[in-house]
Amino acid sequence: MTQTRTAPFMSLQVKYTYCPVCKNNAFQPVLTAIDHTVTKESFTIAECSMCGLRFTLNAPAEAAIQKYYQSSAYISHSNTKRGIINLIYHGARFFTMMSKERLVKKESKRQVGMLLDIGSGTGTFAHTMEKAGWSVTGLEPDPEARALAVKKYNCDIYPSEDLFRLPAETYSVITMWHVLEHVHQLDDYVLRIKELLAPNGKLIVAVPNYTSKDAAVYGADWASYDVPRHLYHFSPKSMRVLMKRHGLRVIKTRRMWLDSFYISLLSEKNRNGFFLRGLWNGFVSNINALMRSEKCSSLIYVIDKEG
Repeated sequence: MTQTRTAPFMSLQVKYTYCPVCKNNAFQPVLTAIDHTVTKESFTIAECSMCGLRFTLNAPAEAAIQKYYQSSAYISHSNTKRGIINLIYHGARFFTMMSKERLVKKESKRQVGMLLDIGSGTGTFAHTMEKAGWSVTGLEPDPEARALAVKKYNCDIYPSEDLFRLPAETYSVITMWHVLEHVHQLDDYVLRIKELLAPNGKLIVAVPNYTSKDAAVYGADWASYDVPRHLYHFSPKSMRVLMKRHGLRVIKTRRMWLDSFYISLLSEKNRNGFFLRGLWNGFVSNINALMRSEKCSSLIYVIDKEG
């Protein structure tokens, strides 16, 4: 993977010569998706024939990507409630936070502990866990999102580069809620996370799943491709390959039922389609995932160190 200079708005691009997960060079373009959030630019997505990872070709490099997050519609950074879909998101968020808190406690077998939340956004989850008695360190690259976290929750969220300055073997749980797909330094992050996990610690990673039914229905309009902000588009197989290559293992997966509805509604919006059809497609996707557990629109992977 190298970086090259191109046009002014995309002054740096990521160029892939091999798959970011398995390092094989057997990959081919499979579809072209549009940046519906900011620029309306098109980006090609390739798929690795070995591990099944899909990844965005010619995505902006880390030095150039921030421009693609500058939108009031980007909810994890702005907390916007504009539009019916964002209102639904906020309405469901309380239940989502409670579900995440229960999951952390169950998988760590702890009622309190040290938690590192990577990609904290405006601090809602970090605040939830602090209220539950956990000692939380939050990391977030966007300074405006960090400022909102302080303003709304009085919650200190630190710049993402602090990841490489934290003490090793410290955290009972490390969480990445829809973050890993954004990380340019994929191998460096996973290796560092392994170092930061305490003995018997758990890594909890939530990412979209392009093998889901709603992804098949919407194709290139599937909202969770979210190019170019999403650099990687994981399947369960590619997640397991990535973790195993770094001495980690996926011990279980959990389905994120509400994501199927939210992503289908956003996908329908991408097509200028119908609200009710989005709800229906989310419902059908969840029915499919009931029978095929790793076909949910988004999956949570619970991960620990091998051996």
